[in-house]
Amino acid sequence: MLIRNAEIWRGATQDVRTVGNRVAAIGKLQRETDEPVLEADGCALLPGLHDHHIHLAATSAAMQSVDCGPPHVNNAGELAIALAQTGTGWLRGTAYHESVAGVLTRKQIDAWQCDRPVRVQHRSGRMWFFNSAALALLRDCPDIPAGIDFDTGQAFEIDDWLRGALSSRPPDLRALSRTLAAHGMTGVTEISPSNSHAEAQWLGREIEQGNLRQHCVLAGRLDLSDRMLPRGIALGPLKLHLHEHQLPDFELVVDRISAAHRLARPVAVHCTTEVELVFTLAALAEAGTLAGDRIEHAGIASDALIEQMAALRLIVVSQPHFIAERGDQYREAIPPSEHSLLYRLRSFIGAGVPLAAGSDAPYGSTNPWTAMSAACSRRTRNGHMIGAKEALSPEQALSLYLRDPLNLTVERQIAVSGPADLCLLDRPWAAARADLSAVAVRATLFDGSLVYDRVDQPPVQRRSGADAAA
Repeated sequence: MLIRNAEIWRGATQDVRTVGNRVAAIGKLQRETDEPVLEADGCALLPGLHDHHIHLAATSAAMQSVDCGPPHVNNAGELAIALAQTGTGWLRGTAYHESVAGVLTRKQIDAWQCDRPVRVQHRSGRMWFFNSAALALLRDCPDIPAGIDFDTGQAFEIDDWLRGALSSRPPDLRALSRTLAAHGMTGVTEISPSNSHAEAQWLGREIEQGNLRQHCVLAGRLDLSDRMLPRGIALGPLKLHLHEHQLPDFELVVDRISAAHRLARPVAVHCTTEVELVFTLAALAEAGTLAGDRIEHAGIASDALIEQMAALRLIVVSQPHFIAERGDQYREAIPPSEHSLLYRLRSFIGAGVPLAAGSDAPYGSTNPWTAMSAACSRRTRNGHMIGAKEALSPEQALSLYLRDPLNLTVERQIAVSGPADLCLLDRPWAAARADLSAVAVRATLFDGSLVYDRVDQPPVQRRSGADAAA
């Protein structure tokens, strides 16, 4: 394919030819006979974006669920309307936050929906709320865990059991993959801590069947091995998920980090609170660090902790859109003295800590352009500023999604012999940087194939051999 008159990221306006899954030439190029042509019209051509922190199965399931939290649902009345859906079978809600109607109970949900079994997931992903019809179905299931309370309908940390109880099957990823492609995404890092070879085989089938049209890095359990991964999947870090109120044994965590490092495998540690981050930095200092070790979220980080991360040569994978999506709730739940420490960005870069970004979908939006906008504005949905000094430039914000997923210290570029994973915007970069939230992706190429072509833009042109190669 010939991409004509494209403003190449960090380069000049030129033509780009792809052959197979590689970039074959860049410059002033003559069209070859019957070569498809994509007219870029001077718009920005970027390396394909990469979501460095996503939960694919949960996001795909959430796309088929009822949104039960802000900003779509903000109070009990709106939640009642959302759950009052006719039909049969399970009704699944996601993204619930207690600011809507408190900590839900079985009786509350019954008042809104009693004809269908209902399960509503908290925004954290760790808690479920059930109505009576749902509990009646679950009561006879074997090996009921201690985390489920049949009186209140509240359940905590029961996902593995619930999947078995409901005989859940991994979802089809076609719709999610199309959504990601429409955002310019050509790669994802699946970061769920429970990922095993079963998930690897499922993802391999999705890739083989053409359902997943993004390169995939698979983080997860220690027993994952790159020798056993299906084609199209690269091995990611060992994922450790810490919870402040139930921290694991310190020496056990040190041992797990050391075991991963002996396998030349970095670790990725979930740290949303300051306590979790302090614990993790102490464990990494004890075990020693490996290139590629990363902190997921770094939700609250003081200057002293950032200095420690820099000294340990760690990487941070952040979610800048959480300031926009959750900032108003943060302002109510977190002391004002800590507001400036929330989801910091510029301070990491200034300290020499490599920074990348991921959606954490389904717990955040999959749209990287609204996340980039949030990284630049640092404003909540209600217009409040949080950590103005942490704001990034548009170029820095975009770079968070251009990092090499296997070496987050490197920003990917468009180059001859490089991968033909490309994202064409609907405007030049000078116009895009003025309002990142308004940016639309015009076309996305994955392995040289057009996987997204915006319908209201001119399609790829296949002109006759007589077409003038101007």
